[in-house]
Amino acid sequence: MNQSELDIAGLNLNEEGPVEDVPEEPPKTPAAIEKLVEEAKAALTAQEQGEKRSLSLVVIGHVDAGKSTLMGRLLYELGRVDEKKRIANERGSSKMGKSSFSWAWELDGTQEERERGITMDIALQTLVTPHRIITILDAPGHKDFIPNMISGASQADSALLVVDAAVGEFEAGFDRGGQTREHLLLVRSLGVSQVIVAVNKLDQVSWSRARYEEICELLKPFLVQSGFHPSKTRFVPVAAMEGVNLSRAEPTNSPLYEWYKGPTLVDLLDTLDPPTRDINAPLRFPISNVFKGQTSGITVSGRVCGGILVAGERLRIVPGDESATVKAIDTDGDMLQWAGAGSNVNLTLTGVDPISLNIGSVLCRPGQIVPLASTFTARIIVFDIQVPITAGASVELFHHSRDVPASISRLISVLDRSNGSVVKNKPRVLTKNMSAEVEISLRNATYSGPASRALPIPLEPFSVNKEMGRILIRRGGETIGAGVVTELLA
Repeated sequence: MNQSELDIAGLNLNEEGPVEDVPEEPPKTPAAIEKLVEEAKAALTAQEQGEKRSLSLVVIGHVDAGKSTLMGRLLYELGRVDEKKRIANERGSSKMGKSSFSWAWELDGTQEERERGITMDIALQTLVTPHRIITILDAPGHKDFIPNMISGASQADSALLVVDAAVGEFEAGFDRGGQTREHLLLVRSLGVSQVIVAVNKLDQVSWSRARYEEICELLKPFLVQSGFHPSKTRFVPVAAMEGVNLSRAEPTNSPLYEWYKGPTLVDLLDTLDPPTRDINAPLRFPISNVFKGQTSGITVSGRVCGGILVAGERLRIVPGDESATVKAIDTDGDMLQWAGAGSNVNLTLTGVDPISLNIGSVLCRPGQIVPLASTFTARIIVFDIQVPITAGASVELFHHSRDVPASISRLISVLDRSNGSVVKNKPRVLTKNMSAEVEISLRNATYSGPASRALPIPLEPFSVNKEMGRILIRRGGETIGAGVVTELLA
């Protein structure tokens, strides 16, 4: 072995253990792909009319409200977690001295999440209720992981807000700076229009009806103000640790039954409206994660934001001019031939250099490439901020799972929030709760100055593709606004 080979070996780039090599399949012919797309459209249309309809749900709320525990317990109640796994989780968590986290372990799978007892990244699971197939995105409630939560919320159709009924805990989450408020504003601005509020840990306030009603009364006006229609918001009392009122109605002698005889959490999940899917739009698949699969090839995960994706076709990766072949599509371990708009799936890609696959890149068909932009105008709503926004303000722009440095280069006009008409042109500053049209320019992350040109990102106006046209703006660790792209300028 010569010196250069030794140097390379020292970097440990060669994989340990043999990687199962799968022979490359040639990409399918356009005619075969066309046929598959037609089959997929027919099947998806039939599914829309069918009994079981699919949708995705993001679980949000303040840190320690019990989101992961609630979902872990619910998965167990619906038979998605077997007894053996439950006992293993229980043993492992009590060994660590965190026995109260045993249900959450079903979703918080990494070592660090389990040691710290908090969710850090998005966990994906599937729930089946009598009429719905629900993909669950368990989002982190901790302030430091808001970017991960945004990545999860941008893939969801509906939200489950978990609040802690314990005295002082609900207030901590709901007061200024609490995550209950910020999460609700974020999911609403990312297009989630229906929310179920699970008032958790009621056993800690001895099943007090007054406390449950107080929380509902505090949340209702805020939900309306955030843009949730009262008919699309439902409240339900639960106790996740005990599994009370999750999937079965309570026995008549239970303390909750004395004053609550309404639907259980599963009943409410079963009535969520699945959104209409745009299966005729051009294909858009923003990548939210990239990882090495079990077989040869690279696996990417994300959500189909328009159109239909078929196994065997060759797709362009934007930005850049690389292409990749979709070798396999899978969701929750099931292999699929195709996936339609709104599905959260993993794709195994071959014939591509892993360097060209980045989080935030978009896969699309060679004939219908997603436009790139580094300057665009957007309609935004300014959140509850302390420092006003001025022209030239540096911000962080979030679009799907990508976050890039940007600046608000021009304040074009202030708009009326109710009907969108212009109230004032060229305002000098934007203050809290204003609605405005602004111009946003991406800036280079490394150094500033006229010579540095920022790399454009894949974007589309909201009028063309709703999911590709939503943005969030953050500054100094807090979300200061959200909105939709109106026009691409450069």
